[in-house]
Amino acid sequence: MPASVASPRLPAGALLAAVVGAAVAAVAVAAAGALLGVKPAAAVEQPATLIVTGARVWTGERRHPWAEAVAVRGERLAAVGAAAEVERLAGPRTRRIEARGGMVTPGFIDAHVHFLDGGFGLGSVKLRDAATRAELVRRIAEFARAAPAGAWVLGGDWDHELWGGELPRRDWIDAVTPDRPVWVNRLDGHMSLANGAALRAAGVTAKTPDPPGGTIVRGKDGEPTGILKDNAMELVDRVVPDPPPAAKDRALDAAMSYAAAHGVTSVHHMGTWEDLAVFRRAHDAGRLRVRIHAAVPLATWRRLRNEVAARGRGDAWLAIGGLKGFVDGSLGSRTAAFAAPYADAPGNSGLLVNKPEDLYAWTAGADRAGLQVMVHAIGDRAVHLQLDIFARVAREDGARDRRFRIEHAQHLAPADVPRFAALGVVASMQPYHAIDDGRWAEKAIGAERAKTTYAFRSLLDARATLAFGSDWPVAPAVPLLGLYAALTRRTLDGRHPEGWVPSQKITLEEALAAYTRGAAWAGFAERDLGTLAPGKLADLVLLDRDLARIPPSEIRDARVLLTAVGGKVVYEAPGLAAGIAAGATGH
Repeated sequence: MPASVASPRLPAGALLAAVVGAAVAAVAVAAAGALLGVKPAAAVEQPATLIVTGARVWTGERRHPWAEAVAVRGERLAAVGAAAEVERLAGPRTRRIEARGGMVTPGFIDAHVHFLDGGFGLGSVKLRDAATRAELVRRIAEFARAAPAGAWVLGGDWDHELWGGELPRRDWIDAVTPDRPVWVNRLDGHMSLANGAALRAAGVTAKTPDPPGGTIVRGKDGEPTGILKDNAMELVDRVVPDPPPAAKDRALDAAMSYAAAHGVTSVHHMGTWEDLAVFRRAHDAGRLRVRIHAAVPLATWRRLRNEVAARGRGDAWLAIGGLKGFVDGSLGSRTAAFAAPYADAPGNSGLLVNKPEDLYAWTAGADRAGLQVMVHAIGDRAVHLQLDIFARVAREDGARDRRFRIEHAQHLAPADVPRFAALGVVASMQPYHAIDDGRWAEKAIGAERAKTTYAFRSLLDARATLAFGSDWPVAPAVPLLGLYAALTRRTLDGRHPEGWVPSQKITLEEALAAYTRGAAWAGFAERDLGTLAPGKLADLVLLDRDLARIPPSEIRDARVLLTAVGGKVVYEAPGLAAGIAAGATGH
């Protein structure tokens, strides 16, 4: 077993020392309280509400990364350390779980999701694995026949690379959806297919010009084929009926259930002010089961500045203060901005969806307002441009704890790798994309540029902070699949058994850190989240096996048995009490 995943245990006396120290502090507080006529807090004397033993515990703490057991009291961790000493905190009503060889980790933080889109996608037409034109058409036709009258067919997440790379066209589906609008997106969300009914509803014709930062794909006759890319998608998006509040609430509930089942306890949501209203409605009703750090569009930084001044930055369940912008498009849509043209499209080097001067003005304004800026940049030209903007703003505004973020950071010029750490920029990345895009990425950019694509190893070696996520619904919000991807880099088509660009593989603990303490840092939440330590919020996950003691190739087969957020169990695998983690409830 590599040294990086060995099992140094917390010294037996370390927990006891912490408990004794806490007791001494409690006595001092009690004495002071007596002088003031204040009774000691009852919580100090209460037993643990939940104890997990029999699992190896990866704490995420650098000094003591491994432990034997955890105890929870209320919404916070009471103890993390040796099993015998944790057991002393049990009481008659403590729920006790004997994991029998599983693994406990801090709750996974997905640092980049589109949470409501993901929730809606769970109930939309499923096109992600449609491997042929005929299958795509069949699924759309079947979904359209079953949909309520007047409803649009949305979502989809199709992948044209599965059937050879030809982009779908409206004439593929018009015959099976003559009167029902269809607007289904590619899995990356940077281009979508509209049928004739949707184009008519949007008023998009051969005479419609391409908007800045977007493309209407046209046939030889000049007519739209149905594919709209990046900013051109807004032409149809603006006429899609807005779901009613109840539907949005159901989508959020579905998204939270999905996340909890996969061990995700917090998300960084990239969305809109309308999304924030949905989250606030759930927060106010006490319905949130996943913590949400909600970012709104970068161009609206003045509104967010005023919102923070009036209402604050939220709490541990729903936080604001972040802004999401865009530099370019995506690799799959061939709209990611590169310094050199695409290998398979020599006349195209991608596009910028916003003007550099606007990106600078928005970034500078937000930074001076004390807000956090997160910017989507995929191609090497886009990443370089935004790093330049971050450097300029930091130089002009002076030192502060700003934690700028580049979202995706997929394709880097070698000279830009060390700039992340030098500028304190977080690389917010999605490892599953590497094993998905790796099937065909070299066709698009060539082998040389691929060397610093999803450059996890290079960034860590340059001392950058990684924050991992999924980009759900672009990719599954399943951290175990992300860990598998980061460690193996085996592409989904099985053609790279040793890993696509294997020099960029990282270790288990490095990948776990990116999904926990790195993501917590990226969201200014490291005081309460990201590691398992006494006093922190009790967000934790119990897995059915010890990831450090199985081959990396088997990580994708692991399963989540239990997810707790703030000490409350929000997901429990069927049969947990009677299965591998059979534990006494202690009632």
